[in-house]
Amino acid sequence: MGLLQVSVIFLLSLITMTLAEPPGCKIRITDRGLEMLKTETKKFVEEELSNITMPEMRGEEGRFQYTIKDVKITELNLTSDLRFQPDVGLLFEVQNSSITLNFQRRILYWLFYDEGAINASAEGVNIFTVLHLTKDQEGRLKISNVTCDASIAKMRARFSGTLGRVYDLIGAFLTTGMRFLLNKQICPALNHAALVLVNQLLETIPVRTEVDSYVGIDYSLLSDPVVTETSLDMDFRGMFYNLKNENEVLVNYAMNPIVREYDRMIYLALSEFFFDSGLFSYFKGGLQKQLLLNSFQMPKDLEMLLRTTYLGTIMMLNPALMEHPLSLELEVTSPPRSTIKTSGANVAVSCNVKVLVLPPGKPAVQLSSMTMVRTTVSMKGKRLAIHLDLRRFKIYSNQSALESLALIPLQGPLKTMLQISVVPLINNYIKRGVQIPLPDGIDFIEEVVEYHNGYIIVGANLHFRTGLREIIERKLRADPPQTNTELHS
Repeated sequence: MGLLQVSVIFLLSLITMTLAEPPGCKIRITDRGLEMLKTETKKFVEEELSNITMPEMRGEEGRFQYTIKDVKITELNLTSDLRFQPDVGLLFEVQNSSITLNFQRRILYWLFYDEGAINASAEGVNIFTVLHLTKDQEGRLKISNVTCDASIAKMRARFSGTLGRVYDLIGAFLTTGMRFLLNKQICPALNHAALVLVNQLLETIPVRTEVDSYVGIDYSLLSDPVVTETSLDMDFRGMFYNLKNENEVLVNYAMNPIVREYDRMIYLALSEFFFDSGLFSYFKGGLQKQLLLNSFQMPKDLEMLLRTTYLGTIMMLNPALMEHPLSLELEVTSPPRSTIKTSGANVAVSCNVKVLVLPPGKPAVQLSSMTMVRTTVSMKGKRLAIHLDLRRFKIYSNQSALESLALIPLQGPLKTMLQISVVPLINNYIKRGVQIPLPDGIDFIEEVVEYHNGYIIVGANLHFRTGLREIIERKLRADPPQTNTELHS
């Protein structure tokens, strides 16, 4: 019975693994990438701790009555580290650091009244914060929980004023209270910074967004991120969709990209499905019809060559047609498909080409129909702005093998015409590219593209165009948090 249960569990696990949707896009952030984030994270945490507000303190000790207010953190000397926490997320740790404060005192001792400033320093500050990274219901990367522990070993105070030495007698009492209050404020400040502010930053990562007027792209996470001691791996759907019919999508049968490298800060892997879903969605959205309509103008020498090739056909149909202009109509017959190998990436496109005579005021007369097959394009460019280049081109007739032979002289001129008119228009349209699933303000630099069988991997380093604080504040200005009234309306 036990063996049967084990076999059933193994079989179910195997079926689940088989049915799991493979990612069209994968991202790996390495510990080198995390190293670059350390400076920005430390700066961000210091800014958050500097904004800590503490309540006014009132009390008495013997004949002393005191009030402490306007507490301000004036300096932070943090020795911090940021690293991956396996199976959880990120660990931010501060060890043996110090925080300098300034606050106003008001003291009454018998008939003596005095007020002034107090400078204090918290020493032996230790903070241990773990950020739990998960996938939310929308498929967005999110900090779902924060585990925080903070401690202050001791606090010293320096008093100024005429009774400075007298105040030293109650200094231990005051600093003990201040240490308690400060320690209570550290973790709430960091919890707010992570759960509210950093999650605002993560909301700038595109999940399901429009690319242009034809297609959108789905970058939703397929599962929780996988965290090890050296990397953070994320599997994204990486699928384009037609805006006119978002449910008409391509099924992903492509292989799962495998990222083995750790040398660079970040790796982006894109499978053939990523490109095929884009080609499929643009085909269904009718982009190719619009581009061909706007770009196709026949050169005079090509028209003369066509007229010569089809001279016999025209004479047999009607000799009067010889004086009328000729036209070509191109139609992409099926969604183009990509092929990625270690030698490079290609796209195969099949088109029908109709040769027509255009008598004025009468319907066009079709002379022939030919098919262009295996139009191969190489993808260049290290970002997701792709450049196309027409490499191989072949045409044949749907009418007869004999006519296919007669069309061989047309291959060169037709290819030249496509290179001059159609391909540049497509390149101009797609040069804007598509945003990859990274937060605003972070760019790829020093990219290297590697081709594998079934997918490509882009290895790169990262660059901050602006600080974390600026990115978050820009997001808050663009999308301010809802008030209670708005939430319940």
